[in-house]
Order: sequence, then structure tokens, then C-alpha cells
Amino acid sequence: MTSIGVIGAGTWGTALAVLLHNNGHQVEIWSALPEEIEEMGRTRRHKNLPETVIPQEISLTADLEQGMGGKDVLIMAVPSVFVRQTAARMRLFLRKGQIVVDVAKGIEDATLMTLSQVIEEELPEAEVAILSGPSHAEEVSRGLPTTCVVGAHRRETAEYLQSVFMSPVFRVYTSPDILGIEIGAALKNVIALAAGIADGLGYGDNTKAALITRGIAEITRLGVRMGGREQTFFGLSGIGDLIVTCASMHSRNRRAGILIGKGYTMEEAMKEVQMVVEGVYSARAARALAEKYGEDMPIVEQVNQVLFEGKAAKAAVGDLMLRDKRIENSLLPWD
Repeated sequence: MTSIGVIGAGTWGTALAVLLHNNGHQVEIWSALPEEIEEMGRTRRHKNLPETVIPQEISLTADLEQGMGGKDVLIMAVPSVFVRQTAARMRLFLRKGQIVVDVAKGIEDATLMTLSQVIEEELPEAEVAILSGPSHAEEVSRGLPTTCVVGAHRRETAEYLQSVFMSPVFRVYTSPDILGIEIGAALKNVIALAAGIADGLGYGDNTKAALITRGIAEITRLGVRMGGREQTFFGLSGIGDLIVTCASMHSRNRRAGILIGKGYTMEEAMKEVQMVVEGVYSARAARALAEKYGEDMPIVEQVNQVLFEGKAAKAAVGDLMLRDKRIENSLLPWD
């Protein structure tokens, strides 16, 4: 049995807590909001996972020292915008070499650092790993078959975490490419916003297929330029996560995009969704990374113009369609 602290009581943290409990581990959930802990303790449910019962054996606390103390593994499950400040609070209670698994997806806007890099900066004595892939909390909490990938610096750590998370309904692969996994996980949210916008405009399957295909091309170009491995972007945390986020109504990024396509402002869409829309935060960072590394990312650029510059969504799609003529893959030679 592994002792696990889940740092963050959102839907994803709660779903993973239930999964890990069902795997036979001792689990405790921490939230910075005492009222959230009180409600979850009283109802044994998360308000956004109404079908899922939180077993009585899962402890709940608003005391960070208690949430971290004596734990073999800590799951960092707070939204990306709160990762740095939460990690800074954790420093006081961290045990040297304690494993911290980031399960949030995003790029820090101010520094353009990945979330594992942020955690490593704030918690230099931690052993940081990541878990990512096509994995909606709504389905994981219900025990529906799901597959993810664990990224870690050391193979031993990745294989240990693989055994912790693995179950008959949750298959886990391992990878050394932490950077590639994180870039794919963060930037797919931006493409999912674009896919949602297209849905809101009333466009069809052809449009979505184009956005997914050209979106993974953009993500891969940037990720490889930054040092990620090309193979990673054709795996679970790349094309796999991109497909599910662009296609599912569980995706808050797609749902926000649909509203924007229907004429909502970015602020109105985020308020309507009532959960953190990670793609909005990642869009600025993706554009800045594209500029930094000299990569052409037309979908990311158009999403930014719609979100932050008041561009009409239909005009953005038109500009994507009327770009200069290109060859699909410049690495393929003509006879």
C-alpha cells in the first residue's frame, strides 16, 4: 500500500483519489478551501462529479502539513495558474526526495516554463514526475477504461508510479520525455478552443478533422524545436489527448470555444463554463513560445486574436483557409 496525498480537490484530483483508493492505496485529499472540504466530507461527493461517491476511507483536509505528511507520493492536482503558489506553500512540509506528480496541464504565462519546471524551481528537493493523456475526470471517476502516460527523469520512478496508478480500467505507459508530454498536454487545449469555436459556428466534421490534424502539426513543430521527441506527439499525450479534448463535451476548452463561436466573449464563456479553462491561459504562452522559437503556428495565432483582440471567429477561420499555399509535409521529396 502506498500513502498518497492529492493536492487539489477539483474534479481531476478527486477522480484520481477514487482511482488510487480502488487500487488499494491510502489516500488523502487536500484543498485550500475549508468550505470545499466541509462540503465534500458531508456529501461524500464532488459537486461536478455527481455520480461519484468518495469512499469514507479517503481522508479530507484543509491542513497542508497533514495532507503532505507521511505521504510516499504527492499528486499536484491544482489548476495550472495555482501551481507555483501551491508549490511554494508545500516547500515547508516537503520531505527530501518526496515524489510530486503533476497532473495539471499548462504553461506558465509569465515565464513560459512548463509546470514540472515550475515545481522543480519551487521544490528543488522533490522528485518531480507527470501524468498525462486523454483522461476526462468524469470518465475516470466512473471506472471507464482510460490510458495515460507517466513521464519521469528516472526509469525507476516512472515504473514505480506506473504500478501505483495501473488498474484493470486505467492503463499506464512510461516515457522519459517530460518536456514533450507537457507541451502536447498544454497546447492541445488551445487547439480544442479552436475546435469548439468551429462547432459554435456550425461547421462540420471536416473542419474539426482539419483543426486536429493541422493542430498536431503545429504542436509537434514547436515541441521538437523546444527539445521534445517527435514520437511523443503521436502518442497519448499528443494526438490522443488532442482528439479527446477536441471531440468531447466533457472538455471545458471545447465548451468554452462553442460559446465563443456563438458570439460570447472570452470572459462570458469562462463564466458560463464555471471551471478553469486552461486553454485561455495557455494561448498567450503558446503564441509567445512560437515567437521565441521562430515557429509558424497559425491556429494558435488566430485563437489569440479571437480571445484577446476582438477578432470575429468567422473571420479567423477565413484567414486560416486563405493562407498562402503550402506543401503538407516538407520532408517528403518529389520523384
